[in-house]
Amino acid sequence: MIQRAAPNPFSRFFGYAGGVTIMLGDAFRYMFTLQVRLTDVLRQAYFLGVESWPIIVLTSLFTGAVISLETAKAAVQNGFTEYVGSSVAYGTFRELGPLLTGIVFAGRAGAAIAASLGAMKVTEQIEAFQSMGVSPVKVLVTPRVLACIVTVPMLTVFADIIGISAGYYMAHWVAGIPQYTYFHSVQQGTEPSDFYNGLIKAAVFGMVVSIIACYEGFRTEGGADGVGRSTTNAVVTAVILIFAFNFVLSYVLFR
Repeated sequence: MIQRAAPNPFSRFFGYAGGVTIMLGDAFRYMFTLQVRLTDVLRQAYFLGVESWPIIVLTSLFTGAVISLETAKAAVQNGFTEYVGSSVAYGTFRELGPLLTGIVFAGRAGAAIAASLGAMKVTEQIEAFQSMGVSPVKVLVTPRVLACIVTVPMLTVFADIIGISAGYYMAHWVAGIPQYTYFHSVQQGTEPSDFYNGLIKAAVFGMVVSIIACYEGFRTEGGADGVGRSTTNAVVTAVILIFAFNFVLSYVLFR
């Protein structure tokens, strides 16, 4: 009996990247030709975006508070309290807002997408769409990708607001920094492009999370155990890619 050699890591990598790229291209084709139902997009936006809002708020709340706590301590010791607001806002707009939102979104929404589509795959529901002549990418993938691209920047806006506000209360409590001083520092130390470019990063992160989760769901095998593996792979892969894309986008947008 002749055994086939297992594919090498390079073959697996390029096969995976090619499959994701083809699926993403098909999803964008359906978006640009308006072959997507608005009701499906809104339903996914609510499930994936709105229901992720409490987790995003809590994460940004404590993150903004701890950054302001450490910055305020250093400001009191070195006499530069007028820069606390700009330090918190600068890091939140550019990095922590979109990055933490993307990571938390991957853990919650990415896992939900992969588990849902994985369950459909192992129960042969996706094959049923194909047998009826309906594209599973059009019906299942495109609404989720579009919903994620739209909702992650919206969640990032909330994360920015909550993080900076929490930073003010912590700075006022620790260092007694007045409200005017803090928010004037935010205004003087940041530019609109910091905020807008952060939203661009958030949209890319939403696209990455959604397409990786959909692809992992579509390639699920092995019943319930396979669904668990696909969900884990989707979250881990999406988080790694978020960090990689964050570096590239930061270099391109903020250099």
